[in-house]
Amino acid sequence: MMSLSTEQKVTTAINPVPAIRVSALNQGKVNEQGQYILYWMVAQRRVSWNFGLQRALEWGERLKKPVLIFEPLRIGYKWASDRLHTFVIQGMKDNQALCEEYGITYYPYVEPKQGAGKGLLAQLAHSACMIVTDEYPCYFIPRMVKAAAQHCPMLMEQVDSNGLLPLRASGRVFTTAASFRRHLQKTLLPFFASEHFPMREPLAAVKDLEKAQVSEQILENWPQADLNHLLNGGIQTLPIDHEVKVVDLETGQGGFQAAQRLLERFIDERLWRYHSDRNALESGSASELSAHIHFGHISVHEIAQRAFEYCDWHPQKVASKPNGSREGWWGASSAVEAFIDELVTWREIGFTFGFHRLDDYDQLSSLPDWALKTIAEHRDDPKPYIYTLESFEKAETHDELWNAAQRQLIREGRIHNYVRMLWGKKIYEWSASPETALEIMIELNNKYALDGRDPNSYSGIFWCLGRFDRAWGPERPIFGKLRYMSSDSTMRKLKAKNYLKRYATAQQAELF
Repeated sequence: MMSLSTEQKVTTAINPVPAIRVSALNQGKVNEQGQYILYWMVAQRRVSWNFGLQRALEWGERLKKPVLIFEPLRIGYKWASDRLHTFVIQGMKDNQALCEEYGITYYPYVEPKQGAGKGLLAQLAHSACMIVTDEYPCYFIPRMVKAAAQHCPMLMEQVDSNGLLPLRASGRVFTTAASFRRHLQKTLLPFFASEHFPMREPLAAVKDLEKAQVSEQILENWPQADLNHLLNGGIQTLPIDHEVKVVDLETGQGGFQAAQRLLERFIDERLWRYHSDRNALESGSASELSAHIHFGHISVHEIAQRAFEYCDWHPQKVASKPNGSREGWWGASSAVEAFIDELVTWREIGFTFGFHRLDDYDQLSSLPDWALKTIAEHRDDPKPYIYTLESFEKAETHDELWNAAQRQLIREGRIHNYVRMLWGKKIYEWSASPETALEIMIELNNKYALDGRDPNSYSGIFWCLGRFDRAWGPERPIFGKLRYMSSDSTMRKLKAKNYLKRYATAQQAELF
Protein backbone atom coordinates (compact mmCIF):
# COMPACT_ATOMS: atom_id res chain seq x y z
CA MET A 1 0.00 0.00 0.00
CA MET A 2 1.14 3.56 -0.62
CA SER A 3 -0.03 7.08 -0.01
CA LEU A 4 -0.31 9.34 -3.06
CA SER A 5 -1.12 13.01 -2.54
CA THR A 6 -4.05 14.38 -4.50
CA GLU A 7 -1.83 17.41 -5.17
CA GLN A 8 0.93 15.40 -6.87
CA LYS A 9 1.47 16.61 -10.43
CA VAL A 10 2.16 14.02 -13.08
CA THR A 11 2.20 14.67 -16.82
CA THR A 12 -0.63 12.66 -18.37
CA ALA A 13 -3.01 12.78 -21.32
CA ILE A 14 -5.79 13.28 -18.79
CA ASN A 15 -6.15 16.80 -17.44
CA PRO A 16 -5.87 16.91 -13.63
CA VAL A 17 -9.19 17.46 -11.87
CA PRO A 18 -9.07 20.69 -9.81
CA ALA A 19 -8.28 19.91 -6.17
CA ILE A 20 -11.31 21.90 -4.97
CA ARG A 21 -13.54 19.26 -6.60
CA VAL A 22 -11.87 16.23 -4.98
CA SER A 23 -12.21 15.10 -1.37
CA ALA A 24 -11.15 11.92 0.41
CA LEU A 25 -13.93 9.99 2.10
CA ASN A 26 -11.62 7.96 4.33
CA GLN A 27 -8.01 7.61 5.46
CA GLY A 28 -7.31 4.63 3.24
CA LYS A 29 -4.16 4.21 1.19
CA VAL A 30 -3.72 3.40 -2.47
CA ASN A 31 -3.25 -0.33 -3.06
CA GLU A 32 -0.41 -0.35 -5.57
CA GLN A 33 -0.97 -4.07 -6.16
CA GLY A 34 -4.59 -3.62 -7.20
CA GLN A 35 -5.77 -4.60 -10.65
CA TYR A 36 -7.72 -1.48 -11.61
CA ILE A 37 -9.10 1.92 -10.59
CA LEU A 38 -12.78 1.53 -9.71
CA TYR A 39 -15.10 4.35 -10.76
CA TRP A 40 -18.35 3.85 -8.87
CA MET A 41 -20.83 5.83 -10.99
CA VAL A 42 -23.81 6.82 -8.83
CA ALA A 43 -24.88 10.35 -9.81
CA GLN A 44 -23.03 11.61 -12.89
CA ARG A 45 -24.17 8.80 -15.15
CA ARG A 46 -22.26 9.71 -18.32
CA VAL A 47 -18.82 9.21 -19.87
CA SER A 48 -18.32 12.75 -21.22
CA TRP A 49 -17.82 16.07 -19.41
CA ASN A 50 -17.52 14.14 -16.12
CA PHE A 51 -14.96 15.13 -13.49
CA GLY A 52 -15.49 11.83 -11.63
CA LEU A 53 -14.56 9.66 -14.60
CA GLN A 54 -11.76 12.07 -15.44
CA ARG A 55 -10.34 11.66 -11.94
CA ALA A 56 -10.47 7.86 -12.22
CA LEU A 57 -8.64 8.02 -15.55
CA GLU A 58 -6.10 10.40 -14.03
CA TRP A 59 -5.35 7.83 -11.33
CA GLY A 60 -5.24 5.10 -13.96
CA GLU A 61 -2.50 6.88 -15.86
CA ARG A 62 -0.58 7.69 -12.69
CA LEU A 63 -0.57 4.06 -11.60
CA LYS A 64 -0.59 2.58 -15.10
CA LYS A 65 -3.74 0.63 -14.32
CA PRO A 66 -6.99 0.20 -16.26
CA VAL A 67 -10.24 1.78 -15.11
CA LEU A 68 -13.39 -0.18 -14.37
CA ILE A 69 -16.64 1.79 -14.65
CA PHE A 70 -19.22 0.27 -12.32
CA GLU A 71 -22.77 1.64 -12.70
CA PRO A 72 -25.29 -0.05 -10.39
CA LEU A 73 -29.01 0.47 -9.97
CA ARG A 74 -30.48 -0.74 -6.73
CA ILE A 75 -34.04 -1.80 -6.02
CA GLY A 76 -34.45 -0.45 -2.52
CA TYR A 77 -34.40 3.29 -3.13
CA LYS A 78 -37.59 5.10 -2.16
CA TRP A 79 -40.00 5.74 -5.03
CA ALA A 80 -38.38 3.09 -7.27
CA SER A 81 -40.72 2.67 -10.25
CA ASP A 82 -40.94 1.74 -13.92
CA ARG A 83 -40.63 5.44 -14.75
CA LEU A 84 -37.41 6.10 -12.85
CA HIS A 85 -35.80 2.71 -13.44
CA THR A 86 -36.41 2.86 -17.19
CA PHE A 87 -34.95 6.34 -17.44
CA VAL A 88 -31.76 5.23 -15.69
CA ILE A 89 -31.47 1.98 -17.66
CA GLN A 90 -31.81 3.86 -20.94
CA GLY A 91 -28.82 5.90 -19.81
CA MET A 92 -26.93 2.73 -18.90
CA LYS A 93 -27.49 1.38 -22.39
CA ASP A 94 -25.98 4.52 -23.91
CA ASN A 95 -23.01 4.30 -21.53
CA GLN A 96 -22.48 0.66 -22.41
CA ALA A 97 -22.36 1.44 -26.14
CA LEU A 98 -19.94 4.32 -25.68
CA CYS A 99 -17.65 2.29 -23.42
CA GLU A 100 -17.55 -0.49 -26.00
CA GLU A 101 -16.63 2.08 -28.63
CA TYR A 102 -13.80 3.46 -26.50
CA GLY A 103 -12.63 0.03 -25.33
CA ILE A 104 -13.03 0.55 -21.60
CA THR A 105 -14.60 -1.98 -19.22
CA TYR A 106 -18.14 -1.06 -18.20
CA TYR A 107 -20.03 -3.13 -15.66
CA PRO A 108 -23.78 -2.37 -15.41
CA TYR A 109 -25.64 -4.03 -12.57
CA VAL A 110 -29.40 -3.86 -11.88
CA GLU A 111 -30.58 -5.57 -8.71
CA PRO A 112 -33.14 -8.30 -9.50
CA LYS A 113 -34.46 -8.18 -5.95
CA GLN A 114 -33.85 -6.09 -2.88
CA GLY A 115 -30.54 -6.84 -1.24
CA ALA A 116 -29.22 -8.91 -4.14
CA GLY A 117 -26.40 -6.44 -4.73
CA LYS A 118 -25.16 -6.54 -1.16
CA GLY A 119 -21.45 -7.23 -1.07
CA LEU A 120 -20.81 -6.48 -4.74
CA LEU A 121 -19.02 -3.17 -4.18
CA ALA A 122 -16.83 -4.74 -1.52
CA GLN A 123 -15.87 -7.55 -3.88
CA LEU A 124 -14.99 -5.12 -6.66
CA ALA A 125 -13.05 -2.97 -4.20
CA HIS A 126 -11.03 -5.99 -3.07
CA SER A 127 -9.21 -5.99 -6.43
CA ALA A 128 -9.04 -2.20 -6.80
CA CYS A 129 -6.17 0.19 -6.25
CA MET A 130 -8.65 2.77 -4.99
CA ILE A 131 -12.21 3.97 -5.62
CA VAL A 132 -13.53 7.17 -7.15
CA THR A 133 -17.21 8.04 -6.83
CA ASP A 134 -19.57 10.98 -7.35
CA GLU A 135 -20.38 13.64 -4.78
CA TYR A 136 -24.06 14.56 -4.68
CA PRO A 137 -25.61 16.62 -1.85
CA CYS A 138 -29.07 15.07 -1.71
CA TYR A 139 -31.24 11.97 -1.36
CA PHE A 140 -29.67 8.70 -0.13
CA ILE A 141 -26.38 9.12 -2.00
CA PRO A 142 -24.37 11.00 0.69
CA ARG A 143 -25.22 8.40 3.34
CA MET A 144 -24.53 5.52 0.96
CA VAL A 145 -21.06 6.66 -0.11
CA LYS A 146 -20.09 7.63 3.45
CA ALA A 147 -21.07 4.18 4.74
CA ALA A 148 -19.19 2.47 1.92
CA ALA A 149 -16.05 4.51 2.60
CA GLN A 150 -16.05 3.56 6.26
CA HIS A 151 -15.79 -0.12 5.33
CA CYS A 152 -13.29 0.35 2.52
CA PRO A 153 -9.62 -0.39 3.39
CA MET A 154 -8.22 1.58 0.46
CA LEU A 155 -8.60 5.24 -0.50
CA MET A 156 -12.04 6.34 -1.64
CA GLU A 157 -12.48 9.78 -3.18
CA GLN A 158 -15.62 11.66 -4.11
CA VAL A 159 -15.61 14.14 -6.97
CA ASP A 160 -17.86 17.16 -7.35
CA SER A 161 -19.17 17.40 -10.91
CA ASN A 162 -22.43 19.07 -9.93
CA GLY A 163 -22.16 22.61 -11.25
CA LEU A 164 -20.06 25.44 -12.62
CA LEU A 165 -19.24 26.64 -9.10
CA PRO A 166 -17.55 23.92 -7.04
CA LEU A 167 -19.55 23.17 -3.91
CA ARG A 168 -16.60 24.11 -1.70
CA ALA A 169 -16.31 27.51 -3.35
CA SER A 170 -19.72 28.51 -2.03
CA GLY A 171 -18.42 29.15 1.48
CA ARG A 172 -21.78 29.31 3.21
CA VAL A 173 -25.54 28.96 2.90
CA PHE A 174 -27.23 31.69 0.87
CA THR A 175 -30.75 32.73 1.84
CA THR A 176 -31.80 34.49 -1.36
CA ALA A 177 -31.06 34.16 -5.06
CA ALA A 178 -29.87 37.79 -5.11
CA SER A 179 -27.20 37.16 -2.47
CA PHE A 180 -26.04 34.00 -4.22
CA ARG A 181 -26.01 35.80 -7.56
CA ARG A 182 -23.69 38.45 -6.12
CA HIS A 183 -21.43 35.69 -4.80
CA LEU A 184 -21.34 34.05 -8.22
CA GLN A 185 -20.44 37.33 -9.87
CA LYS A 186 -17.52 37.72 -7.45
CA THR A 187 -16.22 34.15 -7.59
CA LEU A 188 -17.33 32.28 -10.73
CA LEU A 189 -15.18 33.71 -13.51
CA PRO A 190 -11.93 31.90 -12.59
CA PHE A 191 -13.82 28.63 -12.96
CA PHE A 192 -14.30 29.34 -16.66
CA ALA A 193 -10.62 28.70 -17.27
CA SER A 194 -10.07 25.58 -19.38
CA GLU A 195 -8.50 23.64 -16.50
CA HIS A 196 -11.71 24.10 -14.50
CA PHE A 197 -13.92 22.56 -17.18
CA PRO A 198 -14.17 18.77 -17.47
CA MET A 199 -12.77 17.11 -20.56
CA ARG A 200 -15.29 16.73 -23.35
CA GLU A 201 -14.27 13.13 -24.16
CA PRO A 202 -11.81 11.89 -21.54
CA LEU A 203 -11.96 8.31 -22.84
CA ALA A 204 -10.68 9.47 -26.21
CA ALA A 205 -7.45 10.65 -24.54
CA VAL A 206 -6.69 7.29 -22.92
CA LYS A 207 -4.07 5.24 -24.74
CA ASP A 208 -2.26 1.98 -24.07
CA LEU A 209 -4.29 1.02 -20.99
CA GLU A 210 -5.40 -2.58 -20.87
CA LYS A 211 -9.02 -3.41 -20.12
CA ALA A 212 -9.97 -4.10 -16.53
CA GLN A 213 -11.07 -7.65 -15.80
CA VAL A 214 -13.97 -8.56 -13.53
CA SER A 215 -13.55 -11.98 -11.97
CA GLU A 216 -15.74 -14.83 -13.14
CA GLN A 217 -16.88 -15.42 -9.57
CA ILE A 218 -18.19 -11.88 -9.30
CA LEU A 219 -19.98 -12.13 -12.64
CA GLU A 220 -21.47 -15.47 -11.60
CA ASN A 221 -22.78 -14.10 -8.31
CA TRP A 222 -23.78 -10.70 -9.71
CA PRO A 223 -24.44 -11.04 -13.46
CA GLN A 224 -24.19 -7.96 -15.62
CA ALA A 225 -27.57 -6.44 -16.38
CA ASP A 226 -29.17 -7.47 -19.66
CA LEU A 227 -30.20 -3.93 -20.54
CA ASN A 228 -32.03 -4.82 -23.74
CA HIS A 229 -34.11 -7.43 -21.90
CA LEU A 230 -34.98 -4.96 -19.14
CA LEU A 231 -36.04 -2.31 -21.64
CA ASN A 232 -38.16 -4.79 -23.55
CA GLY A 233 -40.45 -5.94 -20.76
CA GLY A 234 -37.97 -7.44 -18.30
CA ILE A 235 -38.42 -4.52 -15.94
CA GLN A 236 -41.84 -5.93 -15.08
CA THR A 237 -40.15 -8.74 -13.17
CA LEU A 238 -38.49 -6.31 -10.75
CA PRO A 239 -40.13 -5.61 -7.36
CA ILE A 240 -40.70 -1.90 -7.97
CA ASP A 241 -43.76 0.32 -8.38
CA HIS A 242 -45.30 -0.63 -11.72
CA GLU A 243 -48.17 1.85 -11.34
CA VAL A 244 -45.92 4.82 -12.08
CA LYS A 245 -45.65 4.34 -15.81
CA VAL A 246 -42.86 5.19 -18.20
CA VAL A 247 -43.36 8.61 -19.77
CA ASP A 248 -44.15 8.08 -23.44
CA LEU A 249 -42.64 11.37 -24.62
CA GLU A 250 -39.26 12.43 -25.96
CA THR A 251 -38.61 14.21 -22.67
CA GLY A 252 -39.30 10.95 -20.83
CA GLN A 253 -36.53 9.02 -22.58
CA GLY A 254 -33.32 8.87 -20.60
CA GLY A 255 -29.71 8.67 -21.64
CA PHE A 256 -26.91 10.62 -23.24
CA GLN A 257 -28.34 10.39 -26.76
CA ALA A 258 -31.76 11.69 -25.75
CA ALA A 259 -30.17 14.52 -23.78
CA GLN A 260 -28.07 15.51 -26.80
CA ARG A 261 -31.15 15.65 -29.01
CA LEU A 262 -32.99 17.85 -26.51
CA LEU A 263 -29.96 20.13 -26.17
CA GLU A 264 -29.66 20.53 -29.94
CA ARG A 265 -33.35 21.35 -30.26
CA PHE A 266 -33.13 23.87 -27.43
CA ILE A 267 -30.09 25.65 -28.89
CA ASP A 268 -31.45 25.66 -32.44
CA GLU A 269 -35.12 26.44 -31.82
CA ARG A 270 -35.75 27.83 -28.33
CA LEU A 271 -32.81 29.56 -26.71
CA TRP A 272 -33.21 32.77 -28.74
CA ARG A 273 -36.61 33.37 -27.11
CA TYR A 274 -35.96 31.92 -23.67
CA HIS A 275 -36.17 35.28 -21.86
CA SER A 276 -39.65 36.02 -23.22
CA ASP A 277 -41.31 32.63 -23.67
CA ARG A 278 -39.96 30.37 -20.93
CA ASN A 279 -43.23 30.46 -18.99
CA ALA A 280 -45.55 30.26 -21.98
CA LEU A 281 -47.95 27.33 -21.76
CA GLU A 282 -48.13 26.95 -25.53
CA SER A 283 -44.88 26.61 -27.50
CA GLY A 284 -42.75 27.48 -24.50
CA SER A 285 -38.99 27.77 -24.69
CA ALA A 286 -37.90 25.69 -21.70
CA SER A 287 -34.90 23.44 -22.31
CA GLU A 288 -36.70 20.31 -20.98
CA LEU A 289 -33.33 19.01 -19.80
CA SER A 290 -33.92 18.99 -16.04
CA ALA A 291 -34.47 15.22 -15.77
CA HIS A 292 -31.34 14.48 -17.81
CA ILE A 293 -29.30 16.89 -15.69
CA HIS A 294 -30.69 15.27 -12.54
CA PHE A 295 -29.70 11.75 -13.57
CA GLY A 296 -26.32 12.94 -14.80
CA HIS A 297 -26.97 12.09 -18.44
CA ILE A 298 -25.72 15.53 -19.47
CA SER A 299 -23.35 18.03 -17.84
CA VAL A 300 -24.22 21.61 -16.94
CA HIS A 301 -20.74 22.52 -18.18
CA GLU A 302 -21.62 21.28 -21.66
CA ILE A 303 -24.99 23.02 -21.63
CA ALA A 304 -23.48 26.32 -20.46
CA GLN A 305 -20.70 26.15 -23.04
CA ARG A 306 -23.20 25.55 -25.84
CA ALA A 307 -25.29 28.49 -24.66
CA PHE A 308 -22.28 30.79 -24.54
CA GLU A 309 -21.06 29.61 -27.95
CA TYR A 310 -24.51 30.44 -29.30
CA CYS A 311 -24.01 34.15 -28.56
CA ASP A 312 -20.22 34.22 -28.98
CA TRP A 313 -19.70 35.02 -25.29
CA HIS A 314 -16.36 34.99 -23.51
CA PRO A 315 -15.40 36.05 -19.95
CA GLN A 316 -13.97 39.39 -21.13
CA LYS A 317 -17.52 40.53 -21.90
CA VAL A 318 -18.49 40.46 -18.22
CA ALA A 319 -19.31 43.77 -16.52
CA SER A 320 -16.55 45.03 -14.26
CA LYS A 321 -18.45 45.14 -10.98
CA PRO A 322 -20.63 42.44 -9.38
CA ASN A 323 -24.05 43.95 -8.77
CA GLY A 324 -26.31 40.96 -8.16
CA SER A 325 -28.46 41.90 -11.14
CA ARG A 326 -30.17 39.22 -13.18
CA GLU A 327 -29.49 41.14 -16.38
CA GLY A 328 -26.49 42.88 -17.85
CA TRP A 329 -23.62 41.54 -15.77
CA TRP A 330 -22.74 38.67 -18.10
CA GLY A 331 -22.63 40.83 -21.19
CA ALA A 332 -24.48 38.14 -23.13
CA SER A 333 -27.79 38.24 -24.97
CA SER A 334 -30.95 38.64 -22.89
CA ALA A 335 -32.01 35.09 -23.72
CA VAL A 336 -28.69 33.55 -22.69
CA GLU A 337 -28.49 35.63 -19.50
CA ALA A 338 -31.99 34.50 -18.50
CA PHE A 339 -31.12 30.87 -19.21
CA ILE A 340 -27.79 30.98 -17.34
CA ASP A 341 -29.56 32.55 -14.36
CA GLU A 342 -31.84 29.51 -14.20
CA LEU A 343 -29.12 26.96 -14.97
CA VAL A 344 -26.52 28.37 -12.57
CA THR A 345 -28.03 30.78 -10.03
CA TRP A 346 -31.30 29.03 -9.29
CA ARG A 347 -30.05 25.49 -9.78
CA GLU A 348 -26.78 25.79 -7.91
CA ILE A 349 -28.16 27.72 -4.94
CA GLY A 350 -30.08 24.50 -4.20
CA PHE A 351 -26.95 22.38 -4.47
CA THR A 352 -25.07 24.79 -2.24
CA PHE A 353 -27.88 24.65 0.31
CA GLY A 354 -27.93 20.85 0.29
CA PHE A 355 -24.15 20.74 0.68
CA HIS A 356 -24.18 22.98 3.77
CA ARG A 357 -27.48 21.74 5.26
CA LEU A 358 -27.25 18.05 4.47
CA ASP A 359 -28.90 17.07 7.76
CA ASP A 360 -32.11 19.07 7.31
CA TYR A 361 -32.38 20.41 3.72
CA ASP A 362 -35.66 18.47 3.43
CA GLN A 363 -37.19 19.57 6.76
CA LEU A 364 -39.16 22.61 7.89
CA SER A 365 -36.36 23.51 10.30
CA SER A 366 -34.24 24.55 7.31
CA LEU A 367 -36.55 27.48 6.49
CA PRO A 368 -35.49 31.05 7.31
CA ASP A 369 -36.57 32.45 10.67
CA TRP A 370 -39.11 34.85 9.20
CA ALA A 371 -40.84 31.98 7.37
CA LEU A 372 -40.90 29.72 10.43
CA LYS A 373 -42.36 32.59 12.46
CA THR A 374 -45.16 33.41 10.04
CA ILE A 375 -45.96 29.71 9.53
CA ALA A 376 -46.24 29.27 13.31
CA GLU A 377 -48.44 32.35 13.69
CA HIS A 378 -50.92 31.13 11.06
CA ARG A 379 -50.74 27.41 11.76
CA ASP A 380 -54.29 27.28 13.16
CA ASP A 381 -55.97 29.56 10.63
CA PRO A 382 -59.19 28.07 9.23
CA LYS A 383 -58.72 26.38 5.84
CA PRO A 384 -61.29 26.70 3.05
CA TYR A 385 -60.52 23.12 1.98
CA ILE A 386 -58.50 20.27 3.44
CA TYR A 387 -57.46 17.42 1.18
CA THR A 388 -55.67 14.18 1.93
CA LEU A 389 -52.66 12.81 0.07
CA GLU A 390 -54.99 10.43 -1.78
CA SER A 391 -57.23 13.26 -2.98
CA PHE A 392 -54.28 15.34 -4.11
CA GLU A 393 -52.68 12.39 -5.86
CA LYS A 394 -55.85 11.59 -7.80
CA ALA A 395 -56.36 15.27 -8.73
CA GLU A 396 -59.67 15.40 -6.87
CA THR A 397 -59.67 19.00 -5.69
CA HIS A 398 -62.18 21.76 -6.49
CA ASP A 399 -59.57 23.64 -8.55
CA GLU A 400 -59.42 22.86 -12.29
CA LEU A 401 -55.97 24.34 -12.82
CA TRP A 402 -54.45 22.50 -9.86
CA ASN A 403 -55.98 19.22 -11.03
CA ALA A 404 -54.59 19.79 -14.52
CA ALA A 405 -51.11 20.34 -13.09
CA GLN A 406 -51.30 17.12 -11.07
CA ARG A 407 -52.46 15.17 -14.11
CA GLN A 408 -49.56 16.56 -16.13
CA LEU A 409 -47.19 15.43 -13.38
CA ILE A 410 -48.62 11.91 -13.41
CA ARG A 411 -48.70 11.55 -17.18
CA GLU A 412 -45.51 13.38 -18.17
CA GLY A 413 -43.31 13.33 -15.08
CA ARG A 414 -43.18 17.11 -15.00
CA ILE A 415 -45.28 20.23 -14.41
CA HIS A 416 -45.00 23.44 -16.37
CA ASN A 417 -42.47 25.70 -14.62
CA TYR A 418 -44.82 28.45 -13.46
CA VAL A 419 -47.78 26.20 -12.70
CA ARG A 420 -45.49 24.06 -10.53
CA MET A 421 -45.17 26.97 -8.09
CA LEU A 422 -48.94 27.31 -7.85
CA TRP A 423 -49.20 23.54 -7.38
CA GLY A 424 -47.03 23.71 -4.26
CA LYS A 425 -48.63 26.85 -2.86
CA LYS A 426 -52.09 25.32 -3.01
CA ILE A 427 -50.98 22.10 -1.34
CA TYR A 428 -49.79 24.29 1.54
CA GLU A 429 -53.11 26.17 1.59
CA TRP A 430 -55.28 23.02 1.51
CA SER A 431 -53.41 20.72 3.89
CA ALA A 432 -54.17 20.02 7.53
CA SER A 433 -50.79 21.34 8.74
CA PRO A 434 -47.52 22.72 7.33
CA GLU A 435 -45.84 19.38 8.09
CA THR A 436 -48.52 17.49 6.17
CA ALA A 437 -48.22 19.89 3.24
CA LEU A 438 -44.48 19.35 3.05
CA GLU A 439 -44.86 15.57 3.21
CA ILE A 440 -47.43 15.65 0.39
CA MET A 441 -45.31 17.89 -1.84
CA ILE A 442 -42.24 15.72 -1.38
CA GLU A 443 -44.16 12.49 -1.88
CA LEU A 444 -45.92 13.54 -5.09
CA ASN A 445 -42.92 15.31 -6.57
CA ASN A 446 -40.43 12.55 -5.83
CA LYS A 447 -42.78 9.77 -6.86
CA TYR A 448 -43.80 11.17 -10.23
CA ALA A 449 -41.37 13.87 -11.35
CA LEU A 450 -38.45 12.66 -13.43
CA ASP A 451 -36.37 15.52 -12.03
CA GLY A 452 -37.44 14.90 -8.42
CA ARG A 453 -35.19 13.79 -5.55
CA ASP A 454 -32.81 16.57 -6.55
CA PRO A 455 -31.48 19.64 -4.69
CA ASN A 456 -33.09 21.81 -7.35
CA SER A 457 -36.51 20.21 -6.91
CA TYR A 458 -36.27 20.61 -3.13
CA SER A 459 -35.54 24.28 -3.81
CA GLY A 460 -38.82 24.50 -5.70
CA ILE A 461 -40.79 22.77 -2.95
CA PHE A 462 -39.29 24.86 -0.16
CA TRP A 463 -39.59 28.08 -2.16
CA CYS A 464 -43.34 27.62 -1.71
CA LEU A 465 -42.65 27.82 2.05
CA GLY A 466 -40.28 30.80 1.97
CA ARG A 467 -36.82 29.43 1.17
CA PHE A 468 -34.82 31.79 -1.06
CA ASP A 469 -37.67 34.29 -0.84
CA ARG A 470 -38.55 37.27 1.39
CA ALA A 471 -41.49 38.29 3.55
CA TRP A 472 -44.43 39.65 1.56
CA GLY A 473 -47.30 41.92 2.44
CA PRO A 474 -50.09 42.38 3.06
CA GLU A 475 -50.20 39.57 5.60
CA ARG A 476 -52.84 37.01 4.63
CA PRO A 477 -54.75 34.24 6.39
CA ILE A 478 -52.99 30.84 6.22
CA PHE A 479 -50.01 32.23 4.27
CA GLY A 480 -49.10 35.03 6.65
CA LYS A 481 -46.09 36.70 5.04
CA LEU A 482 -45.40 33.84 2.60
CA ARG A 483 -45.77 34.81 -1.05
CA TYR A 484 -49.35 34.19 -2.17
CA MET A 485 -50.46 32.80 -5.54
CA SER A 486 -53.96 32.28 -6.86
CA SER A 487 -55.29 30.05 -9.61
CA ASP A 488 -57.34 32.90 -11.10
CA SER A 489 -54.34 35.19 -11.54
CA THR A 490 -52.27 32.32 -12.91
CA MET A 491 -55.01 31.49 -15.41
CA ARG A 492 -55.05 35.09 -16.62
CA LYS A 493 -51.26 35.41 -16.72
CA LEU A 494 -50.66 32.19 -18.65
CA LYS A 495 -53.82 32.04 -20.79
CA ALA A 496 -54.35 28.49 -19.62
CA LYS A 497 -57.50 27.55 -21.55
CA ASN A 498 -55.78 24.99 -23.79
CA TYR A 499 -53.72 23.68 -20.88
CA LEU A 500 -56.96 22.92 -19.00
CA LYS A 501 -58.34 21.11 -22.03
CA ARG A 502 -55.22 19.01 -22.44
CA TYR A 503 -55.29 17.81 -18.84
CA ALA A 504 -59.00 18.17 -18.17
CA THR A 505 -59.93 14.60 -17.30
CA ALA A 506 -58.15 11.79 -15.55
CA GLN A 507 -57.21 8.83 -17.69
CA GLN A 508 -57.76 6.26 -14.99
CA ALA A 509 -56.42 3.32 -16.95
CA GLU A 510 -53.12 5.15 -17.41
CA LEU A 511 -52.79 6.88 -14.05
CA PHE A 512 -53.79 4.46 -11.30
